[in-house]
Amino acid sequence: MRYRKLPKSELTLSEIGLGCYSLTGAYGRKDGEAFARVLRRAFELGVTFFDTADHYTGASEVLGQAVKGFRDKVVIATKVGVTEDGGRDLSPAHVKASCEDSLRRLGTDHVDLFQVHFDDPRTPVAETAGAMEELRAAGKIREYGVGHLPPERVAEWLATTGAVSVMMELSAATRASRRGLLPLCTRHGAGALAFSVTARGLLTGRIRPGHVFEEGDIRRIDALFQEGSFESGLRVAAKLGEIGAKHGKTPAQAAIAWVLAQPGVVSALTGPSSLGHLEENLGASGFALGPDELAELEALFSREDESLAAFRRGRMEAVLSGPLDPDPNAAWKDLVFVMEAAAEFGLIGEARLLEIARPLLGARRKGAQAADLADVQRLLRESLKA
Repeated sequence: MRYRKLPKSELTLSEIGLGCYSLTGAYGRKDGEAFARVLRRAFELGVTFFDTADHYTGASEVLGQAVKGFRDKVVIATKVGVTEDGGRDLSPAHVKASCEDSLRRLGTDHVDLFQVHFDDPRTPVAETAGAMEELRAAGKIREYGVGHLPPERVAEWLATTGAVSVMMELSAATRASRRGLLPLCTRHGAGALAFSVTARGLLTGRIRPGHVFEEGDIRRIDALFQEGSFESGLRVAAKLGEIGAKHGKTPAQAAIAWVLAQPGVVSALTGPSSLGHLEENLGASGFALGPDELAELEALFSREDESLAAFRRGRMEAVLSGPLDPDPNAAWKDLVFVMEAAAEFGLIGEARLLEIARPLLGARRKGAQAADLADVQRLLRESLKA
């Protein structure tokens, strides 16, 4: 395993880290003890960077117990900002209370990296950062960073506070962070922490056309796995597989190596579901793609970006201008697609998207009804015209 220093801090991270999001059940049910074995084996193989969040139910407890015997040899990151009801709260009181809760769940006296998880437009950055500085002065956190924020908010954090890192989704299939967030990291000397580096498994070579995910797996509704994006991702996966094979590497290892080749990336977070997947992922450490191979991928990305943009705009227009699909579940997925595309194109601000997401998620919870979905369709149409 190779290691990289997080700029503007004393923290050194394994260039491949391990995240605990899968313990939430987002990708299907996971066994906590089995995941703890993965965590311990990861440390044996050189992983020193582990990431969780305050609302990943049960994950912090599993992580804390797994690393108990070598706590002083690892970097633990967690996050704050999401409330129990799914709202956003970065008030100083909530930040401090969340930190105390995280320390208790993790069974530790300090968090190495405390990260803003999602934005709270009601709370000024200075107030949240002030709370972070107080926690650092008290020895309860070593450093703090941000993630899942719109670029303009990230820019404010990096320009006005002591934030040292930016967590971002980044893979060869989801490249938007290269346009907005990575340049900000370079400009302000912050470290980039990448997650979903194999595009939630899409780039591993194990997902094929027609793949059906189990009930409860968020990839059943994830826009990345819907028409257009899914086919594009499979083409990228095939190219990564072709490149990796020349070096005796798997598509997943080539995908992780591509992320680690991006300027400013300090660590690539993975979420292996088994010991075999863990060992495969860690095989990407120290593997570098050659200049010609990176250029081949860039040429492919340019073609994919052009065709995907045209497809997404056409699909958005079709969903919003015509009647919704008579199948409520299909209509719900169509509206999620529109929201994802609107966010990627910067057509609707994050605060407004969150407002629209609440009734859409509410419709999902109570069983999608045509009238509720039509209301969301109207809100999206009005927001795009504004």
